[in-house]
Amino acid sequence: MKTIYLDNNATTKVDEEVFEEMKPYFCELYGNPSSMHTFGGQVHKKIDEARARVAELIGAADPSEIIFTSCGSESDNAAITGVIKSNPNKKHIVTTKVEHPAVRNMCRYLAKNGYFLTELGVDKEGMLDLDQLREVVTDDTALVTIMYANNETGVIFPIDEIAAIVKEKGSVFHTDAVQAVGKIPLDMKSANIDLLALSGHKLHAPKGVGALYVKRGTKYSPFIIGGHQEHSRRGGTENVPSLIGLGKACELAGANIEYENTEVRRLRDKLEDNLMRLAPDTRLNGRKDQRLPNTTNISFEYVEGEAILLLMNDFGICASSGSACTSGSLEPSHVMRAMGVPFTAAHGSTRFSLSRYNTESDVDLVIEKLPPIIKRLREISPFGRDNL
Repeated sequence: MKTIYLDNNATTKVDEEVFEEMKPYFCELYGNPSSMHTFGGQVHKKIDEARARVAELIGAADPSEIIFTSCGSESDNAAITGVIKSNPNKKHIVTTKVEHPAVRNMCRYLAKNGYFLTELGVDKEGMLDLDQLREVVTDDTALVTIMYANNETGVIFPIDEIAAIVKEKGSVFHTDAVQAVGKIPLDMKSANIDLLALSGHKLHAPKGVGALYVKRGTKYSPFIIGGHQEHSRRGGTENVPSLIGLGKACELAGANIEYENTEVRRLRDKLEDNLMRLAPDTRLNGRKDQRLPNTTNISFEYVEGEAILLLMNDFGICASSGSACTSGSLEPSHVMRAMGVPFTAAHGSTRFSLSRYNTESDVDLVIEKLPPIIKRLREISPFGRDNL
């Protein structure tokens, strides 16, 4: 049975070109890039190339603004703690109620340890009120951290406007762009973004590697203290094969940005439109015209999302009930709650996230199999309209 993988916001397939570029650095070119000898030095040059490729994808002014990390969560944590340690006299942090746990939980941890936290709400389409942002940022605000695009709904926040407000108020701005990088064009040279987090396994690089962009001139204290690696901004011997893989994945993502925003978007729209047409009592979660091109989150009312996933799995279809980072909980996701999605719909929210590897036949199979699944579940569900 063929696997129909529509859970790319959870993780992605490693591109075969990425894998091929990584392979020599396991058993052949295995030198430590910090070594003085040529055998290690050639590895260091390859890391420099990878750093330049990451910088190119996000439009950074200089490769030196890129710090390699182990993942998106480390990048987010490093950004938040790095800024607040550099501004010890400021005790206020601003974020949103729909952030990824890497940001949300770190901010809440700091709120229990001497910091004042403001969490901005969103409307029913998952959008922020920028007037509220203007009101809450003060002279005591050390950091504003707001995601570029939501991992569950794909909603893209107006980051340029948000960053302009934050800079006008004299604060530092960080964005978790883990879901946005490689899917939509970014340009750090023209942006007012001070720090930006990204993750390799969301754009066809391996798991266990990420990067943090730190704009030149931004005050930043290292998260991991150790050796001189990453210009003393992140200690620890480099994960060489994965860093090289991330660089190659960024190069390929840049080459495929147009495809993401045309063909992947077309397949996403076809899937979304047909599911909402063929399965009654559905609702789209998130603003329709301001989303990542690969993501749709649909609530099938009166059924459980977990049951939907299990029955789709019988046909080899992989999707997610909300976010892979929160799916271990029986509670509706914090994103659905923040958007005010009704209980009867929140539990049936299902996220489909496509990639450039998905085909027309993948989408056609889901359109064929899912509506009958929803009909069957509603007939037996204690949450069905007739049983409420």
